[in-house]
Amino acid sequence: MVTEKELFNALAERHGVEIQKKFANSCVGIAGLGGLGSNIAVYLTRLGIGKLILVDFDNVDITNINRQNYVLSDIGRPKTTALYEHLIKINPYLNYQLHQVKITSENAVSLFSGCDIICEAFDKPDQKAMLIQTLLSTLKDVKIVSGNGMAGFNTANLIKTTNPIKNLYICGDGQSDISDGLGLMSPRVAVCASHQATMIMRLLLNENNV
Repeated sequence: MVTEKELFNALAERHGVEIQKKFANSCVGIAGLGGLGSNIAVYLTRLGIGKLILVDFDNVDITNINRQNYVLSDIGRPKTTALYEHLIKINPYLNYQLHQVKITSENAVSLFSGCDIICEAFDKPDQKAMLIQTLLSTLKDVKIVSGNGMAGFNTANLIKTTNPIKNLYICGDGQSDISDGLGLMSPRVAVCASHQATMIMRLLLNENNV
């Protein structure tokens, strides 16, 4: 079994010691563990982010398998538990906090207070708006990284990161949506998730420009 020190040193060899220390002392919350959130959680775990707060009320469904970081044996299980079991195989030494609850305007602040960055990874526009508005109006210093527009099979070059207002970063093409009859396919969803994870990484290193 690889020890915590051995794993930290291996990550530090790739990322740099001071950078790895920053990652280890950081806390990121992920709201929604679907196509975006489950993949983002894997990327952040591989970075060695010290504390991850993972929140989702749903169970794994067979329709999730095409793009979410789950396997067939996870079907029917809570997404929080299933994802946690995948993540600890990558890095068992991080602090994972699991919340199998539906996020609302009433509980969002208590769930994510203490986070350096909060990742919005919902499916529905009204839920995205609720979370962003609630957090930006209450947690003044927290930064939010959101996903918007990754459906269909158009070029991945349309997916980008923008910073429309202070403390809000939005990743995606800004227009494609399943309501237009477009499907969600793993490569394009993963590109958007990578944009979000990259922006989170940069913000943790005090790189605020997109």
